[in-house]
Amino acid sequence: MEIVMRKLAIVGLLLVMSFSSKGSYILINMDETQANHLKAYGIAYWILTQEVEVDWLLNYNGGSFMVKYYQQFENECIIRGVSYEVISDAHANSILELIASPSSNMDVMKLEKFPKIAVYTPKSKQPWDDAVTLVLSYAEIPYDVVFDDEVMFDELPKYDWLHLHHEDFTGQYGKFYRMYQNMPWYIEQQREYEESARKHGFNKVSQLKLSVANRIKAYVVSGGFLFAMCSATDTYDISLAGEGIDMVDRMYDGDPPDPRAQQKLNFENTFAFEKFIIERNPYIYEFSNIDTQPQERGLTEKNDYFNLFEFSAKWDPIPTMLTQNHTRIVKGFMGQTTSFKKDLIKSDVVLMGENRSINESKYIHGVIGKGFFTFYGGHDPEDYQHLVGEEPTDLNLYPNSPGYRLILNNILFPAAKKKKQKT
Repeated sequence: MEIVMRKLAIVGLLLVMSFSSKGSYILINMDETQANHLKAYGIAYWILTQEVEVDWLLNYNGGSFMVKYYQQFENECIIRGVSYEVISDAHANSILELIASPSSNMDVMKLEKFPKIAVYTPKSKQPWDDAVTLVLSYAEIPYDVVFDDEVMFDELPKYDWLHLHHEDFTGQYGKFYRMYQNMPWYIEQQREYEESARKHGFNKVSQLKLSVANRIKAYVVSGGFLFAMCSATDTYDISLAGEGIDMVDRMYDGDPPDPRAQQKLNFENTFAFEKFIIERNPYIYEFSNIDTQPQERGLTEKNDYFNLFEFSAKWDPIPTMLTQNHTRIVKGFMGQTTSFKKDLIKSDVVLMGENRSINESKYIHGVIGKGFFTFYGGHDPEDYQHLVGEEPTDLNLYPNSPGYRLILNNILFPAAKKKKQKT
C-alpha cells in the first residue's frame, strides 16, 4: 500500500510540474530569432479579434509581442510558423521591470482593439500589385476595398485605418500617357474614371480626385489614420495644394492647364510637403520635384539603403512604434515616387527614415487635427525596381522583410494605448 501511495504521489507531482511548466504568457520575439516577422503581426491582430489585449514591447528584442497564455494562441503560432516562447509570470514580470527602468529606451504599448482597415484602390484589377495588400494578405489581416464611391458616400468613418493605393490624385492617370496610352488597360481605366467623375457631378477626373482628397483629409482631421506609399504620397498633397487650379494638360481633361498654376499653389492645404514645383510636361513620368530622381540619387540596388531613426520610447512612443524593426538599416527600393527631398518637407513632420548622404527622407509621419498620417516612398520593399506588368512579389520568400515590417507597424498603430506602469 505504501508503495502504491508513493507512486501516486510521484505521478501527481509530475502532473503539477507539467502543468506549471506551461507558463502564463506567450512571448513572440521580433529580433533576428523570429522565423516569420510578417505573420507575427497577423498573430497579434488575430488575438485582438479574440477580444484579448496584446502588449507591444517597444524596443525589446525588435518590438516583441506578449500575451496571456491560451492554448489556441499557441496553436495559431504553430500553424502560421511564428516563433514564440511560453514563459512564466515571473519571467514576464522581469521583462516588464526591465522595460520600466528609467535607464532603458523601452516601453509597453497595450494593443486593445483590432483596427478596421480599408484600402483605397480601383475595383478593377490593375497590371501591377500593391505592397500593402500583398502583406495584409500574407499576414492574414482582413481589409475592405474602397474607392471613389465609398469615399464620396461618406463611408470612411467606418474604418480606423486607410491605405492609399498607388493612386494619382492629380487626375493624370499616373502620367502613363506617353508609354501606355494605347494599352487596353489604360484606355479602360480612363473610361472608368471619367464615368465615375460624371456620376458624382464633376466634369473632370481631377475635380473628382480633389473632392476625394478633401474627404480623406476630413477623415484624418476627425481622428483617422492614413498610410500612403509611392505616388499616392506626393500626388495627394499636389491635389490639395492645387485646389481650384487646372494643373493638367489637354490629353487628361480636354483643355490646356492654367499657365500660372505653379504660382497659385496653396501649400497651407497640404499634409507633408511645401515649396515644391509641379512637373508641367505631360509626357514626363513625374509629378513634381518632391521625388528624388534616379540621376540625382546616383545609387544602385547594391548601395541603396536608408536608416531608421531611433526615438525615445518613453517620450516619443508613436514614431518609436512606427520604426520597430530587427535592424536599423533597410534596403532601399524605387517607385514612381521613390523618396522625398528633405528641404521640401514641412518642419512639423517627423522624419523616421532617411538616406543622409543624398539628403532624402524615405519614411515620414505627421499629425493632422485629431488624426495621423504616414508616407512611405517606393513601390515594393522587396522588388527594387518594380515595372508595370511584372509578377507580384512572393512574400513566402521574404518572411523577415524589414521594409514590409514598417507597413505592418502602421497597421497596429491605431490599436495602441500606452500601458500604465505599476508604481
